[in-house]
Amino acid sequence: MSRTEDIKKRYDRVSGVFDMMDHMIKDKWRKDLLKDLDGSVLEIGVGTGANLPFYPETAEVTGIDFSRKMLKKAEEKTASLPGSITLREMDAENLDFPDDSFDYVVSTCVFCSVPDPVRGLREINRVVKPEGKVLLLEHMRSDTEWVGKMMDVLNPVGLHIVGANINRKTMANIQKAGLRVEEEELLFSTIMRKLVLTSGDGES
Repeated sequence: MSRTEDIKKRYDRVSGVFDMMDHMIKDKWRKDLLKDLDGSVLEIGVGTGANLPFYPETAEVTGIDFSRKMLKKAEEKTASLPGSITLREMDAENLDFPDDSFDYVVSTCVFCSVPDPVRGLREINRVVKPEGKVLLLEHMRSDTEWVGKMMDVLNPVGLHIVGANINRKTMANIQKAGLRVEEEELLFSTIMRKLVLTSGDGES
């Protein structure tokens, strides 16, 4: 079984209780990230749809996830929401969209579990328009070395339960993918950050 299929099965398994688990991201962080969006928006790893109520009605949202059971939970939420929301089963590492498709790409605490995060970020770089923005809420390995080492020790626990890494070096991965950091806000020390990225040429 591939790493992707293994993680997909784990997220399918926890889909029924994921809303109770997904308290790492505060509602006020979601609102702040999404409040001004309009035009075409791609959400990577839409999960059970926790972000969907916070999109403005002017946004045309396409949400993707590789877990069919997570998407079913998200579909239940869309029934009571205004605006344009389309959900599709898709792998973040292989996006089935043309280049330069979206005004915004959004992701919230997803790149801890994408098996090849640099490949996934390069796909984002490909599908966002040259003048577009990439908006992330992401947790990552602490810049404080002793905390980072503790996260390294604890990482196998989260990885075993749901396939999520708590010690990803996401800032380095963003650079490797050719995306540029335009804005950075530390929400919880250096572990949780709000990032606004712009498209770049990527590494060869």
